[in-house]
Amino acid sequence: MSRQSITLANQNDEWLKEQVAKEEFNSKSEAINYLIKQARERDAYHDFVQMKIDRGLKSGLAPKQTKEEMLAEFKKRLNVI
Repeated sequence: MSRQSITLANQNDEWLKEQVAKEEFNSKSEAINYLIKQARERDAYHDFVQMKIDRGLKSGLAPKQTKEEMLAEFKKRLNVI
């Protein structure tokens, strides 16, 4: 692992110290690594959702259906599976 030197705002440093004191994490480094991992996972999820949205937009508009037609289509698909 690489070693870094960072400067934290006082309130962030206090929060990290509290987390270690409550034994949520073994060290401030562990807490920071966890938070960075969470941010990376959130970014990956955002990218995935955006890809799905883009794919949906590219596919064009669905034909207009009544609620009853939609329900019949959903039921038909469920029976096929």
